[in-house]
Amino acid sequence: MSFNDMPAPSKENLISLSGSVEDVIYQNDENFYTVAVLDVDGDPVTIVGTMPGLRLGANARVMGEWVIHPSYGKQFKVSVFEPEIPDDAAGMLRYLSSRTIKGVGPKTAKRIVDRFGATSFDVIENSPELLSQIKGITPAKASEISRAFRDQFGLRNVILFFGEHFGPATSMKIYKQFGNGAVELVKNNPYILCDKVYGVGFERADRLAMSLGVAQDSPMRVEAGIMYLLSYNAASNGHVYLPLEKLAAASAKLLGCSEEAARSGIENLAAADRLVKRVFPEHTAVYAKKAYDAETTCAVRLSILSSVNLYGTVIGAEKLIEETQDAEGIEYAPAQKKAILSAINEPLTVITGGPGTGKTTIIKAVLRIFTGLGLKTALAAPTGRAAKRMSEATSEEAKTVHRLLEMEFSEDDEPRFYRGELTPLDYNAVIVDEVSMIDVFLFSSLLRALRPGTRLILIGDSDQLPSVGAGDVLRDIIASKKYKVCRLERIFRQSDDSSIVANAHRINRGEYPVASGKNGDFFMLERPDPASSLSAVVELCASRLPKTYGRDVLEGVQILSCTKKGELGTVNINSVLQNTLNPPAKDKPEHRSGERIFRLGDKVMQITNDYEMLWRAAENESLTGTGVFNGDIGRIISLDPDEQLLTVDFDGRLCDYDFSALDELEHAWAVTVHKSQGSEYPIVILPVFNPPPMLAARNLLYTAVTRAKKMVIIVGNGASVRRMVDNDRPAARYTALWRL
Repeated sequence: MSFNDMPAPSKENLISLSGSVEDVIYQNDENFYTVAVLDVDGDPVTIVGTMPGLRLGANARVMGEWVIHPSYGKQFKVSVFEPEIPDDAAGMLRYLSSRTIKGVGPKTAKRIVDRFGATSFDVIENSPELLSQIKGITPAKASEISRAFRDQFGLRNVILFFGEHFGPATSMKIYKQFGNGAVELVKNNPYILCDKVYGVGFERADRLAMSLGVAQDSPMRVEAGIMYLLSYNAASNGHVYLPLEKLAAASAKLLGCSEEAARSGIENLAAADRLVKRVFPEHTAVYAKKAYDAETTCAVRLSILSSVNLYGTVIGAEKLIEETQDAEGIEYAPAQKKAILSAINEPLTVITGGPGTGKTTIIKAVLRIFTGLGLKTALAAPTGRAAKRMSEATSEEAKTVHRLLEMEFSEDDEPRFYRGELTPLDYNAVIVDEVSMIDVFLFSSLLRALRPGTRLILIGDSDQLPSVGAGDVLRDIIASKKYKVCRLERIFRQSDDSSIVANAHRINRGEYPVASGKNGDFFMLERPDPASSLSAVVELCASRLPKTYGRDVLEGVQILSCTKKGELGTVNINSVLQNTLNPPAKDKPEHRSGERIFRLGDKVMQITNDYEMLWRAAENESLTGTGVFNGDIGRIISLDPDEQLLTVDFDGRLCDYDFSALDELEHAWAVTVHKSQGSEYPIVILPVFNPPPMLAARNLLYTAVTRAKKMVIIVGNGASVRRMVDNDRPAARYTALWRL
């Protein structure tokens, strides 16, 4: 079960308190973390927790546990919050007098309750025109009072209805998305939550649907399950589409229905234009409409870009290359010259090669020549770290593809790119590095923003793992054999005493890596089982590396794991290392979020693209920007339990997280190899002991090794490493860009 699919807190073993709210000491308007005083049978109780809609004078039932705050003493920590409506005139008067309803103060509240008594709330909500009978309340003001009341109690209804299933934080997300009509809307179609509310996957929506009596073979349920398999499950495994037979079988298994019902659902979705079917020689492909549009756009736009006549070759291109060699003080190899010449003269060029083969040298040469020719050139990469590396290598600004395309938000707060077909990029050439990381959706957005006639140079290592998202863009473009591809094979970046690059190429050729000597940079520590392998990893981080190189070395150490699960998976390694490297202490505030504890000083990673996240520069907080992206790694530098806020330093960008948004973070002493793409680390530690068959592949081992700049330490089982090298059959992805 993923963190986002965790059920709401269990009510078993929780203490229950009920009473009226005497005082609201503090409430955060964003995440609704609240500190209040509840009158429980005459005793004041300080309650703390996420309590949306809690107002002075209201009645509430809370469930939780007693805690001792180091500064404020005994408090009741709320896990479940259930606001209650006053049902008598006295309670209604107290509630309305608290000024929680805009336009109603104590005097107006008394007039309303004196006139309507215990029916006051019903009148305000359903017959507001009657309020205008009261002195001082015009028909317009009556309407305003009713609207404010409905907004407040609409939130209450959402909290009560969804709190049983999701808890306050997710319930608030649902309310913000759908407003007062959320309950009725979701009752009519619980599966709308899958598409519209982050953190509510199909499993959680399905549990809610089952509780509402939705039949197991309901067409609504079947169609939602099919869309989940295509849009989320398939995409998370890199597939752009699924074969019809596989989709029908997987849907039947997921939903517990017949394959006939699944096929019927597929046909209904296709008729509604939510799915697209394409017949290929070996099978019928079924796409989610969005994925089909993205892949088709890529094929069409690539064809258009590559077919533009650049009015012949640049006169004297060879001479320009010679002049660049002289200026840089190097001599390009024949394959490098060929790649540079293609970039100059061709509308579309793909340059691929492993580590140390001179890709960065080519980027610098092409950029220098384009500048000399007066060509306005953009440098871009899929991630912030990859863009930063590109900037450092070229001494020119490189942007993430998202930033290049100028991410903005629609009126519905949906992320979109300003740059597109109607507002194309104003560049003569665009050079994109680490293309193996780009998924089909981002690539289609980039291609839409390029004018025909713009030179496009795509650079990457086709032997690395493909993108985390759907598609296999770089390999598909190469496999299509429609575009100019320059392969770099000669190794340049390899010092005499370094084995990292040499071993990376050995692995890529299907040869086993060779460990260095005592003073080398490539080590393999054999261990008999996963437990001793984990102990060795912990020992390396806690004592051996710091003792040899100093404590600061840990900032450059990154553990890469093949998987998230198991004893050597990232979840377990992070838990062990948190307790070892950043244990609890009185001066380290912490916060539990689900099954995880976030603590001051923790190493964390952003696991979603949050284009709206505000950041400020650590060295100059007046310098601000937006956007933190999947795979960004940082440190928790402050954590305030009272404000329900923590701050992460992402390599000089400071981002604040409400505690309700912590499902966007994971601990990051260990990350998966997939998440490490586009990054480089001084030291890589790779625990390997019988990884799952799907992950025991050569390209995964190759990608892990190529992340290291100064040292690689493989810990575990040498036989497992050899099996990975021998397995040159990476998991197949269902894509069709190569054939379109």
